Amino acid sequence: MRLPYKLRFVSSQLVTVTVLLTLLLFIPQIWLNWQVYHSFNNIVKYEFKLQMLSDEITYLDEVLTMSARMNAATGNFIWEQRYRQFEPKLDIAINESIKLAPKAYKNEDAKIIDAANQRLVAMEYQSFDLVNKNQKEEAKLLLFSSEYENNKRIYANGVAERKHNILLQLQDKIDEYYQRIFWAILESIISLVMLIPAWLLVLHLLQQYLKDKKIAQAALEETNSRLEMQVAERTAKLKYKNFQLKQTLKELQHTQVQLVQTEKMSSLGQLVAGVAHEINNPVNFIYGNLLHLREYSRQLLTLITLYQQQCYNSSPEITTLVDEIDLEFIIDDMPKILSSMAVGTERIREIVLTLRNFSRLDEAEMKFVDIHEGINSTLLILQYRLKQNHNQQEITIIKDYGNLPLVECYAGGLNQVFMNILSNAIDALYQWETECLKGEIEKQLSSIIIHTQVKKKECILISIKDNGSGITKEAQTRLFDPFFTTKPIGKGTGLGLSISYQIIVEKHKGKIKCISAPGEGTEFVIEIPIKQATSIVPD
Repeated sequence: MRLPYKLRFVSSQLVTVTVLLTLLLFIPQIWLNWQVYHSFNNIVKYEFKLQMLSDEITYLDEVLTMSARMNAATGNFIWEQRYRQFEPKLDIAINESIKLAPKAYKNEDAKIIDAANQRLVAMEYQSFDLVNKNQKEEAKLLLFSSEYENNKRIYANGVAERKHNILLQLQDKIDEYYQRIFWAILESIISLVMLIPAWLLVLHLLQQYLKDKKIAQAALEETNSRLEMQVAERTAKLKYKNFQLKQTLKELQHTQVQLVQTEKMSSLGQLVAGVAHEINNPVNFIYGNLLHLREYSRQLLTLITLYQQQCYNSSPEITTLVDEIDLEFIIDDMPKILSSMAVGTERIREIVLTLRNFSRLDEAEMKFVDIHEGINSTLLILQYRLKQNHNQQEITIIKDYGNLPLVECYAGGLNQVFMNILSNAIDALYQWETECLKGEIEKQLSSIIIHTQVKKKECILISIKDNGSGITKEAQTRLFDPFFTTKPIGKGTGLGLSISYQIIVEKHKGKIKCISAPGEGTEFVIEIPIKQATSIVPD
């Protein structure tokens, strides 16, 4: 239960008044007690200091007297030096004593003491002059005379009396401060007695407040517990919804990648089919007619040779024309031209066949194919990017092929994987070369190593390694995510490796991994089964 508002208001006022009253009563008391303590402490220090100075003054005065008399008795100059040595110390001690108790040095007795001290000093200086004039007897009489003794007695008694008076004054001050301390303590006790009931009431109010606060805290904790349960329930629902959204997004991305891949392969297939169709017909026409052209040219050349043998000198015009057209060169070069044309048309037919092998549009199902043939077809298509140009150096392809059997696979899909990885390797090598040129770093020759081998008679390994700039560990963790790319904006879509992952892992039940480090190049290792489950290897 809570206190009524009016009671809480009165309690707050009471606590405020009590605190203010405590401050008004105790702060002056604390200040007063601190001043009393500080003053008392200074008095004790002054008393100790004055006693030390008085004893020092008495001691130094006796040292000076003894030094002067010994100088008069022995005539030794050392005693005068001793006197001169201790005289400044006596002056310093007297000056410090005057600073601590100035009143004690300004009364009539102080004047008498100072006058006696001055007469003593004058007589001692006079004795030093007499000794220096070898008048030691006169110096002895002077220092042991009744006048010297009388002034010595006046000075000593005056110093003792002054010391006694100073001690009495200090004792009076100490008694006064004792009295002030007593009244300060008494006032503190009275203030404490006055404040005890008020503080007891405040303590009671604080206990009541703490009790009410504990009850309110328990109610708040119960409310928080209910809220936490509701928040946990809603959080669980949100997590489930978030999980569903992530799954849906992943499926959408997967579908999008598949659509992009299908569209890409369809476009590529249509392009290759169109190119193959448009090129293949005229090439076959040229290639087929070259055989007849070669036979016709052979026959015509034979006829010309025979004609030359029979009628070479029959007409001057024919002789002139033979010389102008260089008939002998034509006869010699025409078979070579026809052979070169045959080689060119055969090369074009091979390129068209390579394009058809790369796309494999006529093979929608898995078939046993030669992996090396797919790699070579891909390299042939990328040949223009591997050659040296005015901006980039030539990229060397090192083929380290193993003895591979025919592999059951989607040949077109694998060729697309080879295309993606090799294109990325070429881009990485060109970018690394550009960075080396900007930083004036010596760059070794660019190269791509392609290695194949059989693993445990069940799988094949395909390794494609470049000596480019490499990939960071952070980028490697997202390398196969859809739409993730390390290339600049507009240079890459982030779908190549994602599609490659799906082709290798999902379609061929294989593995693909990246081995790379900054500055050490990048290697992609592909592992696929030689034959898929429930398949039969051809003879």
